[in-house]
Amino acid sequence: MPDDARLTRRLSAGLGTRRRRGAHVRPGTPPGTLIAAGVPTPARISVLAYNREGATERRDVTVDDALVLTAPGGVTWINVDGLGDTQTLTRLGERFGLHPLALEDVLNVGQRPKVERYDKHLFVVMHTMRIAEGEVAEEQVSLFFGAGWLITVQERPDGDCFGAVREAIRQGRGRVRDAGADYLAYLLIDSVVDAYFPVIEQFGERIQHLESAAIDDPSAIVLVQLQRMRHQLLTLRRAVWPMREEVTVLQRDESQLVTAETRLFLRDVYDHAVQALEIVESLRETAVSVMEVYLSVQNQRLNEVMKVLTVIATIFIPLTTIASIYGMNFKHMPELEWRYGYAWALGLMCASALGMLGYFKRRGWW
Repeated sequence: MPDDARLTRRLSAGLGTRRRRGAHVRPGTPPGTLIAAGVPTPARISVLAYNREGATERRDVTVDDALVLTAPGGVTWINVDGLGDTQTLTRLGERFGLHPLALEDVLNVGQRPKVERYDKHLFVVMHTMRIAEGEVAEEQVSLFFGAGWLITVQERPDGDCFGAVREAIRQGRGRVRDAGADYLAYLLIDSVVDAYFPVIEQFGERIQHLESAAIDDPSAIVLVQLQRMRHQLLTLRRAVWPMREEVTVLQRDESQLVTAETRLFLRDVYDHAVQALEIVESLRETAVSVMEVYLSVQNQRLNEVMKVLTVIATIFIPLTTIASIYGMNFKHMPELEWRYGYAWALGLMCASALGMLGYFKRRGWW
């Protein structure tokens, strides 16, 4: 495969970002009105109820079954996949006292990650980033939790980053079965933050490839990929940056829904969020540096081309002058009737060109 084709294939296989579609709310719609995102479709509901004795898991259940499946003295985790079923959210809101404005934010994807406190529950909005089929899939995850229950609402049913948490609950690893819903919320938030790092690593490798390409072969596709990379890093930053503030709010919240012990664990999440943010900022600066390297290489190449053209033009200046002199139509020119006049003119031109070329080489200009 030629080098240009190989480079094009390598750069064209870069990370993309899945486009997201949220609910379209018409101006003047009353606050708290639930509008399905996209085409209305039934939501997929799964329930994981557990306590110290064990755990019970049910998948693809109805909302009525989900409300019945509870673990006495434990925690009930209800997960809803899909934003096309407003009836499910309405039933859950009525059962657990979820505020209509919070439910509206669940359907309106693109919310800034935040924490909102209500009388009997906390509402958390997060953005997950993961690699799916070579693309960066961004998804909003909404989380409600109160005393003994937790609800997560996700955009798509095509997998999430909570598999390790589910497995820990099933097998009873750690202290998850002994703790409350606030500890489960901590585990889910920690999973979201930890999921940023594989994506960040992919971006780091991508920037290294682009940096090599910017130096070795700064073609137009490199510039396009650099611009695309900077846009994707900005999207990643918008997801990571508010997580630090979000964890800080949970740490300082005075609600009894978050225990003092869980606040200690949230410190670790805060450290991870800060670390992820610092790496993202470093990658953004690196992307800008690679852009500057690309422009510098392009300018250097342009300067080399201009230098060659300038030398060639300078060499031809005396040749043009000599040719123009002997091209004048004067009758009494000394060399016009001379037998060797033609050879003399050509020799003079060659001597001038060779002399200027030798001068340029001595000065290091050629």
